Amino acid sequence: MSFWSDITIQISASINTIFNAEKISSISGGCINQAYCIENSKHSFFVKLNKTKNLHMFEAEAMGLQEIKDSHSLRVPTPICWGRNETNSWLVLEYIEMTRIAKNGSEALGTGLAEMHRISFEKFGWIQNNTIGSTSQINNFSLDWIQFWRKHRLGYQLQLAKANGYTGRLLEQGEYLMAELEAFFPETPQAASLLHGDLWNGNYSYDLEGRPVLYDPAVYYGDREADLAMTELFGGFSTTFYAAYKEAYPLDPSYKIRKTLYNLYHILNHLNLFGGSYLTQAEDMMERLLTEIH
Repeated sequence: MSFWSDITIQISASINTIFNAEKISSISGGCINQAYCIENSKHSFFVKLNKTKNLHMFEAEAMGLQEIKDSHSLRVPTPICWGRNETNSWLVLEYIEMTRIAKNGSEALGTGLAEMHRISFEKFGWIQNNTIGSTSQINNFSLDWIQFWRKHRLGYQLQLAKANGYTGRLLEQGEYLMAELEAFFPETPQAASLLHGDLWNGNYSYDLEGRPVLYDPAVYYGDREADLAMTELFGGFSTTFYAAYKEAYPLDPSYKIRKTLYNLYHILNHLNLFGGSYLTQAEDMMERLLTEIH
């Protein structure tokens, strides 16, 4: 197929040596992209494929991985190159052999994430819009975290929900909740920390030396609690992970309430991506949050 020729030419230019693929293996697990390992006796690369029009997703992912890599906190696959032709867009990454279990891995992940979250910026948002799943994620800079979350996270997802036909109670609760967001932030203002942005248990693993590896990010600078909250949404993170994180970077007491607020964003996104099975969960989360206001 012609796109593999285009990809190997671009890889060769990126690594400054001729790369000829001797083996191309399909990798299962992705729900948005096709994934492959492309290799020869000297080099192995991880390749994601999508439609030509979706190159912007790969550009943003590569930039996000580089942002985390530059923080010198947790390992990520190094971006090699990205591009497109008339049939496909692609992203080529360093290929890392990984395992789901590593001795002291959970502790290292918690400590490393805390270190990453200590990387900060003067504004909330990021230089690049990206995607959360296949949904656009707007990262326009703001000096006000509550305003950012109201407009670019909850408000954006509620607009999508309305366009998808979800009205009534969901929108009524959502509008009231957005008007009352200040009530959830009694402590000092949140810092703009470097976030992975999509930190569920399918987006981390360990290399063969036991070091944690993050991938598939939706990077921006925001309240670090948003990353922590998502780790609790679907499970898959150990008590050792949380203990190590909190020892390195303690949390405010009201995080226990805000984590529902932050996870509401992801449940609304699942509602917009996958349909009405998430509607009741979203409404119940809003009801719990509104109860906290009174």
